[in-house]
Amino acid sequence: MPRAGILTVVGKPNAGKSTLLNRIIGEKLSIVSPKPQSTRDRIVGIHTTADMQLIVLDTPGLLNPRYELQHVMQATALAALAEADVVLHLADGTEGPPRPLAEVARIKETIRAPVIVAINKIDLISEGQREALREQFPEARFISATTGQGVEELLSHVGTMLPESPFLYPDDEISDQTVRFFVSELIRETALEQLEDEIPYSVACEIEEFRESQLPVYIRAVLHVERDSQKRILIGAGGGRIRGIGRVARQKVEAFVGSPVYLDLWVKVLPNWRRNAHALRRFGYKLREDRPS
Repeated sequence: MPRAGILTVVGKPNAGKSTLLNRIIGEKLSIVSPKPQSTRDRIVGIHTTADMQLIVLDTPGLLNPRYELQHVMQATALAALAEADVVLHLADGTEGPPRPLAEVARIKETIRAPVIVAINKIDLISEGQREALREQFPEARFISATTGQGVEELLSHVGTMLPESPFLYPDDEISDQTVRFFVSELIRETALEQLEDEIPYSVACEIEEFRESQLPVYIRAVLHVERDSQKRILIGAGGGRIRGIGRVARQKVEAFVGSPVYLDLWVKVLPNWRRNAHALRRFGYKLREDRPS
């Protein structure tokens, strides 16, 4: 009997969760940025071998929420914990010994699924630091999501912990999320790469139109910011910055969809959207009061 189940990957912001998901799936599904809190939603990746199907949930970084969007992100991560057959607590090895997951997640209830601690970024620490961590955490797995070191061994270990089950998805699927979702994420990733300071955290991307019946594929997307001053920065002098974002984003989207793309990119102001329940629902976020208790 094959094995199949859900691996929920959780940890602090910038622990490397998205890089690990992309490494496991072998495809760019989750956006990667040196800026923390770049993952805002649950990203689903499906990894299938001859005898195992692993549904990997990449989650927003665990943090102390300060506004409604961050509360939504925290609730998303905690809900994914409840779904898990196996939990992977991913920790950044460059930050020293990881704190217990319950403390990082600020939860008191017992986590139902077995928890594996994986210490990431071992390519960035010395052998002496690795040995010290191994002595302190003998059961932990040591990996580099960037180089792939230790990842296959980690997956083999996770596979032994999954329940016996038929595959949950066709064996050629790599996600259950829509192309629109990933296109939106690729555009937002490009904005993250080209913007500095606090502006990236104020950017949301909405796909208003997606026409696949023609070539090039027509995509109308809107980058929403919270203030007029942010809109001016995002557009740039003479529209130079938004054109640059659009050019790079279009190349990423074309590689993802495998077709030529006409990306019609706009910038609009939606005041305080990160704190506005109506705006968050409009962008597809499930608020705390919308979740089953």
